[in-house]
Amino acid sequence: MQQKKTIRSNKERTEATRAGLITSARALFVEKGYAETGTPEIVARARVTRGALYHHFPDKAALFRAVIEAEMTEIAAAINHRTEGMTDPMAALKTGSDAYFEAMMTPGRARLVLLEGPVVLGVLEIERIDRQTGGESLLTGLEEAARQGRIRAGIPLKPLADLLSAAFDRAALAIAEGEPPTPYRAAIDALLNGITDIPEKG
Repeated sequence: MQQKKTIRSNKERTEATRAGLITSARALFVEKGYAETGTPEIVARARVTRGALYHHFPDKAALFRAVIEAEMTEIAAAINHRTEGMTDPMAALKTGSDAYFEAMMTPGRARLVLLEGPVVLGVLEIERIDRQTGGESLLTGLEEAARQGRIRAGIPLKPLADLLSAAFDRAALAIAEGEPPTPYRAAIDALLNGITDIPEKG
């Protein structure tokens, strides 16, 4: 019993150290930017040794990736929480976009995910992380809406998802920089209404 308790405690300490490194690194990346943040600052803030840092992460870029993964996981969780159980795909898309904007208002998040992330890790890696953390939900929602006949015929869904995602990101950046969110929410609603404006036959 004592051995199991010790093992459990060691695992908890390891997880706590990793979480502390991610939290400390996030604060510094937001405060100073990735390039200006050094690993000595990170370990000092986390109150661990450099050995502990490199036990969990091979380099600063890997630690930054873990920070981005945590941010994008929280964004996905916020969207899923707001849209869970919704059966109308277009209503879910609009609710999900609102949840995305709210999640992106967390201080520093827009800078990390939308500005620093693509520069440090590359656009393809950011897209990969997005898929791993549930970023396919937009395309899935569009596909379900198309199956229900809610989207105008002939619109290619994958490019549509890419363009809508870019619009969401641009709006999130503007809101994070202090622009009022209401006009951007209205513009996103107009975009979504545009793809569902099915012309009458005849």
